[in-house]
Amino acid sequence: MTVCASKGIQNKTYSCKMSRAADRLKVVVNHLDRPSSFVQASTSGQNVTYYQPQALRYSFDNDLLSTEQRISYEEDGFLLIKGLVSGEDIDRFRVAFERICRREVQVPGLVVMRDVSIAKSEFVPNQKAISKLQDFQEEPELFRYCSLPQILNYVECFTGPNIMAMHTMLINKPPDTGNKTSRHPMHQDLHYFPFRPADRIVCSWTAMEKIHRQNGCLVVLPGSHHGTLKEHDYPEWEGGVNKMYHGVRDHDPNHPRVHLEMEKGDTVFFHPLLIHGSGMNQTQGFRKAISCHYASADCYYIDVRGTTQENIGQEVKEIAARKYAVNDVTFEVHHISAGVIQYTSNTLLINCVVCNTVCFVCGIGYLGCKGPSGARG
Repeated sequence: MTVCASKGIQNKTYSCKMSRAADRLKVVVNHLDRPSSFVQASTSGQNVTYYQPQALRYSFDNDLLSTEQRISYEEDGFLLIKGLVSGEDIDRFRVAFERICRREVQVPGLVVMRDVSIAKSEFVPNQKAISKLQDFQEEPELFRYCSLPQILNYVECFTGPNIMAMHTMLINKPPDTGNKTSRHPMHQDLHYFPFRPADRIVCSWTAMEKIHRQNGCLVVLPGSHHGTLKEHDYPEWEGGVNKMYHGVRDHDPNHPRVHLEMEKGDTVFFHPLLIHGSGMNQTQGFRKAISCHYASADCYYIDVRGTTQENIGQEVKEIAARKYAVNDVTFEVHHISAGVIQYTSNTLLINCVVCNTVCFVCGIGYLGCKGPSGARG
């Protein structure tokens, strides 16, 4: 039911009546059984388009998302849920992050990334700031984020009931030093993912504190997920760019943008083709968020050779060769060897840990890769 306050103004009263009429018509249309994915209706000259829930491409009807939420994700490619993660959980994640920064714990497979500028650590003197943790699946407290029931309930709306946790990150955007290196170029996450289909992949991204434009909130281009995967590479920025921070080479600069200002515990879910990035952190504090990319267990791996993703694949090979002092690193698609956490009777959270060698493209698993030891997942 829509409640409108007309305040005695005739045109507002008319708009309220039209809104209520549109809502009633929407209920009727959504109960119609027609083969088309949407129905166009007219109320006194006002054209309204209604999608039928069973025909929506990007989400499933499992009684959690409202029709309005499903249509919003269909059209925009993202959905913001307020207050989804508790402050208590967020605080526990912060403590776990601080212990890693202080080197009080060693986490197998963890990828620690530092800012290319001279930004100082908030915890350890004379140390460059850690700007991001990737692949924290072996840190129990941080990985608990990925298995939070309230997160998985929403993830299932986009992936279906059999869920794989594919990529984990804790982003610690440092205060910018003036070189603008705290920016993240506009990009599509699918660039880093050697698996498909894209529509069965979703990211959950949770604010660990108040996030706004001044400290570098997410910026998204609504509706850009309807396009294809674009070519990515390092942007030509004077101050430098952090490693693996590729950006879309060609996107419409006039495309409408939305700045996602969020409170602590707010969570946004978004499609891997949605073009997004973040601005500089112009405050004196660090800006933290925690995230996980999920995919349906029905997803399959692809060979990125000869595609727009070949450059990131080659870059990962070079990094792996330097890290493990080997001349050649070979990735091959093999079987999924995974740790499994029971979530509900019909939902599995699969942690894609395969071996102790390098198995990831920017944190994304080429499951069954051959590392220096020749181990397989």
